[in-house]
Amino acid sequence: MASSSSPRRLGFLAALVFAVSVSASVSSVSGGSGPITTNGGNYTRVCDPARFSAAGLDMAGFPYCDASLPYADRVRDLVGRMTLEEKVANLGDRAGGAPRVGLPGYLWWGEALHGVSDVGPGGTWFGDAVPGATSFPLVINSAASFNETLWRAIGGVVSTEIRAMYNLGHAELTYWSPNINVVRDPRWGRASETPGEDPFVVGRYAVNFVRGMQDIDGATTAAAATDAFSRPIKVSSCCKHYAAYDVDAWNGTDRLTFDARVQERDMVETFERPFEMCIRDGDASCVMCSYNRINGVPACADARLLTETVRRDWQLHGYIVSDCDSVRVMVRDAKWLGYTGVEATAAAMKAGLDLDCGMFWEGVHDFFTTYGVDAVRQGKLKESAVDNALTNLYLTLMRLGFFDGIPELESLGAADVCTEEHKELAADAARQGMVLLKNDAALLPLSPEKVNSVALFGQLQHINATDVMLGDYRGKPCRVVTPYDGVRKVVSSTSVHACDKGSCDTAAAAAKTVDATIVVAGLNMSVERESNDREDLLLPWSQASWINAVAEASPSPIVLVIMSAGGVDVSFAQDNPKIGAVVWAGYPGEEGGTAIADVLFGKYNPGGRLPLTWYKNEYVSKIPMTSMALRPDAEHGYPGRTYKFYGGADVLYPFGHGLSYTNFTYASATAAAPVTVKVGAWEYCKQLTYKAGVSSPPACPAVNVASHACQEEVSFAVTVANTGGRDGTHVVPVYTAPPAEVDGAPRKQLVAFRRVRVAAGAAVEVAFALNVCKSFAIVEETAYTVVPSGVSRVLVGDDALSLSFPVQIDLQAAA
Repeated sequence: MASSSSPRRLGFLAALVFAVSVSASVSSVSGGSGPITTNGGNYTRVCDPARFSAAGLDMAGFPYCDASLPYADRVRDLVGRMTLEEKVANLGDRAGGAPRVGLPGYLWWGEALHGVSDVGPGGTWFGDAVPGATSFPLVINSAASFNETLWRAIGGVVSTEIRAMYNLGHAELTYWSPNINVVRDPRWGRASETPGEDPFVVGRYAVNFVRGMQDIDGATTAAAATDAFSRPIKVSSCCKHYAAYDVDAWNGTDRLTFDARVQERDMVETFERPFEMCIRDGDASCVMCSYNRINGVPACADARLLTETVRRDWQLHGYIVSDCDSVRVMVRDAKWLGYTGVEATAAAMKAGLDLDCGMFWEGVHDFFTTYGVDAVRQGKLKESAVDNALTNLYLTLMRLGFFDGIPELESLGAADVCTEEHKELAADAARQGMVLLKNDAALLPLSPEKVNSVALFGQLQHINATDVMLGDYRGKPCRVVTPYDGVRKVVSSTSVHACDKGSCDTAAAAAKTVDATIVVAGLNMSVERESNDREDLLLPWSQASWINAVAEASPSPIVLVIMSAGGVDVSFAQDNPKIGAVVWAGYPGEEGGTAIADVLFGKYNPGGRLPLTWYKNEYVSKIPMTSMALRPDAEHGYPGRTYKFYGGADVLYPFGHGLSYTNFTYASATAAAPVTVKVGAWEYCKQLTYKAGVSSPPACPAVNVASHACQEEVSFAVTVANTGGRDGTHVVPVYTAPPAEVDGAPRKQLVAFRRVRVAAGAAVEVAFALNVCKSFAIVEETAYTVVPSGVSRVLVGDDALSLSFPVQIDLQAAA
């Protein structure tokens, strides 16, 4: 998605066009200088008899407004009444409506990555009754909590605030979030927007956030029990950017022209998996296709990706939208097959694209509304394809209550935005996502009773981080608590020493006269953002130099707080005994200063874990960003990517790393128990690729997950004991490792995780039940997902705190 760098970043209300007079065109409400509302800016619905009457129409003559009919029948009536020109006018993000038949326009583009955002020319705006909305930490922070309950709660709050704003005429109902692209390379500029490098974590985040955004407790109708297209939804959530998108601008390659050369194995295992989980388990109502080509074909014109996979195989109950200008990119940038605008429009619609998001360029907005009529008139596109697209779009709006309303949501208003509970959830999300990377000699937590003065060093953008903490795709926050605000609330005698010019001239004097020295450093959106990939993993602006200088001047070890999304090579800090503690704060949102102070001064015991590997800078010289392969490539000397496949020495902090102010131990009474998987007569054993030296593979090497009933489970319990002196939360990660003799398999793969709270001196039992097909499966080089025969292992915890046990999986083929 285009962000602040977009040619058109508009913050006005290009409204939900519930016009009292339906004769107004959508352009009349989308081109003004400020918000345009009707009915005093309050909510109304399409199927309002008074609205029809004001336009000289009788609503009784339009069956699409008959609420007693099934949604499908109503949409069929609506689409059937429209001329080709009227239909095509509704294929872009600024849908024009059809005043002749009582249909208002609609603005589809909304953003809600980590709170309600006014990015884009959609219908979300702040002012008068709604000056701001809760700004949560960036997604990479929330992912570091490894807390599914938190992720769903965030989605629930965001959707509540959206519906409240919608009722006040300040918002639309369709939001193109979350971003669930896997962070394959540590240089990717959009790491802040995503849940990290593990496709399972990314998928679980997607499922929970989407459920929080869309689900309405108790609102499922009888019809929805048998027809998912009838299930009411609170806000439409969209999983993006599908697929294999994670190069923005690197070494002369940009996302508009990049052709991602991806093996099918990697597509299934890494790039598609979060999207499949988002659709199958989260029931997302939208998928956004990406700019890039995949093996030569634009993602938004690939029928195999869109129609066959998303809609047929995964059963999407919703619509597919382009990343903004993706159809134009095929013609203007990629110059794909020499296509004209008409041909690109026809190709994308035939592939399964329903909605074209576009931005103004050379007098053209989106391609679908510009070239759609000609595509049909010239015989390059069936009008029925247009009908299918509109059906998907208007079924989604039906489910959202755009036509009829949703009574249980209509009481929400300004009092439901920026509530104290919402702001506290934002603070708690920031606290849960903080990761303690280093803590020599238990320097942290600082004691509020003993620390009476603090020297706070850093660039002002980080110390007074009113902008940096909020990251990208943000709206207007309820408020902003900076690191300085947070620390000063605990220690009133807090002095600030700016290091904006690459040095801290007052370092020596200040550090020697205070009880504690805290340095806040890191990156910002000029370094890691959309349309900009990083060149290296180092701290910019000479930060390492002056941080070391402050540490040297201080009579006691200092505390370093890092703001970033992607990993930073802070080897200098890890190796320097004068830097006693390092905390990763990410981009922690509007309440970030409170969360930082709570962690540093012991009000909160950090329990976050890194959702991506932090490499030393040497790693980036060993593999280009444009190499899409995850596994090591011996031919080119590439070392592999992510914790699943990289086994080199350039890791500074591994995936899942995170310390605590207390100590935990694991125990389990689980014994190694074999699992027998009976392969039915209608199934077939699959072959595996074995390492050299395996001379006698089993008679049935593997079973195809797609054809198996998948009822087998491995159950066990882990006792987590807190043996330290502080209460704390702890993330219990569970990995599986495939049989050692299988070639090309992951080193290990995360299959479950649980965040638990354990009081000091207490213990809790955490039970797990691993489905064999989901947790022990691997993707073979043939791209089949299979369960291998042999001894796999279950690994609980990380290298410092772990236990493991073998699981023998025997495949019994039918005689």
